[in-house]
Amino acid sequence: MASGFSHAIAAVALGKTYTGSRMSWRFWGLAIASAVLPDADIITFGLGINYEDMLGHRGLTHSLAFALVWGFMVAWSEFKQIARFSREWWGLVLFFFLATASHGVLDALTNGGLGVAFFAPFDSTRYFFPWHEIEVSPLTVRQFFSEWGGAVVRSELKYIWLPCSVLWLAAWSVRRFSRSKLDRPI
Repeated sequence: MASGFSHAIAAVALGKTYTGSRMSWRFWGLAIASAVLPDADIITFGLGINYEDMLGHRGLTHSLAFALVWGFMVAWSEFKQIARFSREWWGLVLFFFLATASHGVLDALTNGGLGVAFFAPFDSTRYFFPWHEIEVSPLTVRQFFSEWGGAVVRSELKYIWLPCSVLWLAAWSVRRFSRSKLDRPI
């Protein structure tokens, strides 16, 4: 898996791409929580569920179906002030789906584990992307603060944080350029 820090950075970059408006701390907290949530499945280790099982690590909670259901739940329960099924509401569903799905995408780019069950519960096949050079993050805090954790940080800075920063900067630049064109007299 990628580290929780990088999942959070991906959610922020997606959020900054999704909207140029000021968003509440609640929005950002939900975005980050959505991107980190799939790793709640690590509790299944303590329940005796095997890694490779549907409910195991990188199983159902890393799937696109889970991300879609979660996107609907967040929009439905946390944004009641927005008319349901309006364009803005569907935009929130899509955003929270993408923030949650980004977790599985990043994990499928790592060099460890058994892959990601993107199509669970309909198909339990685990997938990696053809390019999967991101150093897999350890599951414990103690291991993260080791030489292995240092390798993870270096890898994630290069392959996640830098591209997310470029995405964020590109979205900001496009918005700024678009606004400046609109402000010019004809």
